[in-house]
Amino acid sequence: MNAPHTEQPDEPVPGHSSPLLYNLVYCSRATEGVDAAAVDQIIATSRRYNPARSITGLLVFGSGIFFQWLEGPRDSVLALMALLKKDPRHHTVVLLTSGEEVRERLFPDWDMELVTSDAVRDVLVDALESAQDPKNAESLRELLQQLDDGLLDGPAKD
Repeated sequence: MNAPHTEQPDEPVPGHSSPLLYNLVYCSRATEGVDAAAVDQIIATSRRYNPARSITGLLVFGSGIFFQWLEGPRDSVLALMALLKKDPRHHTVVLLTSGEEVRERLFPDWDMELVTSDAVRDVLVDALESAQDPKNAESLRELLQQLDDGLLDGPAKD
């Protein structure tokens, strides 16, 4: 994936210790035939692509559904999302949330981490317990509710 690279590292906003970060959460259905090897390739590509663009996040894959949280500079995240929308390994991309705010990263050490659908609850709960920003905590509670409502349950069908 080669996108135009805009150098825009996180910079603290004057008067705040946390940077202005854009986050985007989406889900999509995997194309038939996407398997563990394809997901491993996605993670490998992300780990090469994301650090240079200050993007962190997590990817959940289970029951034929991708669920991804991306965070970083707005231009970098939007450029990546434009690439992801064209990726033939998935379809029916649904934007769940997006926003830009001054806050700490939820996944500061994860250039892109793969989380299985059965472990995502633990990851989100851990992030919620360590979230210091009330907006982050609210977003995480919302994501946990979406998970409880069956976002990742059952096989994906076209």
